Amino acid sequence: MDIKEYFARISYQGPHNKPDLVTMSDIFQHHIQAVPFENLSIHCGERIELDLEAIYNKIVRKKRGGWCMENNYLLFWVLKTLGYNITLLGAKVYIPELDAYPDEINHLLLRVDLDGKSYIMDGGFGMAYQMWQPMELISGTDQPQTPGIFRFQEESGTWYLEKVKRKQWVLNPSKSPSQNVENEVCRRVYLFTLQPRDIEEFRGCNAHLQTAPDSLFVTKSMCSLQTADGIRALVGWKLTEIKYNYRDNMDLVETRILADEELEKTLKEKFNITLEKKLVPVNTSRLSLF
Repeated sequence: MDIKEYFARISYQGPHNKPDLVTMSDIFQHHIQAVPFENLSIHCGERIELDLEAIYNKIVRKKRGGWCMENNYLLFWVLKTLGYNITLLGAKVYIPELDAYPDEINHLLLRVDLDGKSYIMDGGFGMAYQMWQPMELISGTDQPQTPGIFRFQEESGTWYLEKVKRKQWVLNPSKSPSQNVENEVCRRVYLFTLQPRDIEEFRGCNAHLQTAPDSLFVTKSMCSLQTADGIRALVGWKLTEIKYNYRDNMDLVETRILADEELEKTLKEKFNITLEKKLVPVNTSRLSLF
């Protein structure tokens, strides 16, 4: 495991000798635009391992992506190697259809303490709720970013992340998300506490999410990548491309359904992913990712 090899993977050529906010933000930005959020392993007969060396080989050497526990565990290693004061945290991801949070943590994120302030860094959420910059851990303050306005709300030691949504200009409405989702003004993303976590606490979750019949990651094959001005995502056979703030505080959304023979080429051209095994796409969950 070589930090320079990781930097080559994310095309980062900036300085890294001083652990400051500018460097951390720059590395983070490069990571989310180079490393997809994806669960394709589940749908091509591979197991997702919660082992740092396996994650490094998969993301850095094989140029794959990963889900939260892979992306953020790799970022944890990167920032710790560079001298940052970093901690693993656990979150519970909001389920819009149930208007509820799960009983157990099902998401890994990072806290970085730097120059007397704390920041939340999460390079493993993907889709349209992926933050583009580390967020300062303060309650009730809007933190505008390219994807939209994010903010934290703290209540009795529990922190809630939410995102204010923009309107969408959909080029082909018949394939767009459901109307009730589009009418949301603000989406809760997840809740978390500041209790430090050990990677061992995520092993059960890592296994459950890739095997449980009702897991979103079992019922949907997905791959998303942040771009210079938006996001592209392949969910099942549906390719969605969003350009953020295209005009008048509105995102431009374009979707199309791919044929089976287009999948391999699309993964290579749009996400720089080449799979070793055949992908069997799935999209049976009604949960919206946008």
